[in-house]
Amino acid sequence: MADLYELLGVDRGADQDDIKRAYRKLARELHPDVNPDPEVQDRFKEITAAYEVLSDPQKRQNYDMGGNANFGGAGFGFGDIMDAFFGGGGSRGPRPRMRAGQDALIRIEVSLHEACFGTEREISVESAVRCNKCEGSGCLDGSAPQRCEICKGRGETQQVTRSFLGQVMTSRPCANCQGYGSVISNPCRECAGDGRVRAKQNIPVKIPAGVETGNRIQLSGRGEVGPGGGPAGDLYVEIIQKDHEFLVRDGNTLHLALGITMSSAALGTTLTVETLDGPISVEVKPGTQSGATIPVKNKGVTHLRGGGRGDLVVHVEVHTPTKLNREQEELMKKFASLRGEKDGDSQVREGGLFSKFRDAFGR
Repeated sequence: MADLYELLGVDRGADQDDIKRAYRKLARELHPDVNPDPEVQDRFKEITAAYEVLSDPQKRQNYDMGGNANFGGAGFGFGDIMDAFFGGGGSRGPRPRMRAGQDALIRIEVSLHEACFGTEREISVESAVRCNKCEGSGCLDGSAPQRCEICKGRGETQQVTRSFLGQVMTSRPCANCQGYGSVISNPCRECAGDGRVRAKQNIPVKIPAGVETGNRIQLSGRGEVGPGGGPAGDLYVEIIQKDHEFLVRDGNTLHLALGITMSSAALGTTLTVETLDGPISVEVKPGTQSGATIPVKNKGVTHLRGGGRGDLVVHVEVHTPTKLNREQEELMKKFASLRGEKDGDSQVREGGLFSKFRDAFGR
């Protein structure tokens, strides 16, 4: 750490008046209200810490002897010096009892079908609502808040203290009325003077088509009612989409794994598959390989913003029989012979399943 005397720009033999004048001059130049630059603020804190030590004879003596300056010890702290030098953090008049309420968040689960096509729900939410007994005033039987006799309605009290600058007047929120400037002598028995109570509400929610996990729906004015019956915040409904039994979602595209027999893959076939729209027919062309994909247009998820839908992609998996009876085995051998295949033959085809594995692993 830099030399404390150098920070204040004074000699080691400077008296208390010299130190006070030096700090006062620098503080007015470097205070955050005058210069908000972060580096300048750091220097302001340094000179304040230096003044805290050098203005205390015991701390100064300890520092001059090479000991610990004990910045965190008794005496003026940083906040105390700011209060004394710049008048403290006054509340600047009474604060209103009626304030805006906070926003609220609730999460709901929807199915893939509901996420795709949209739906309507009614959700039950327990939150702060305006007290009907006092209509948000917090007062009993139509009475009204009375002016605080301690602060005379100002919401703050003032105190004169002595500091290195002389007498300084500081302002603080009134402890009697908590800064409101008034006191509720007869609070409402229903809400205890808060102007609001906890209650359960049933709120309808329209979930648009195309939502996915993480999307939030904003319901303006359906959040927490503020203190004093103030305006309510907003309610945010966050969507959690549940997994589907056999469809996998990727954005607006749906994926479906379809297993077919070896003969169907070789000869081609037409299969019926289930989708979010109900059963549809999918054509499998002759010679289809395991790992091939069949795109089905406009059978995916609805676009959240704008019309149209994504696609459904059917992933074909060819199942090889694991057990053959004698007749089936003879037929398979005959089939292989007719194709000129021999035991131990293998074939690597570009663009086939091997190529996809190679691409997936970056080789």
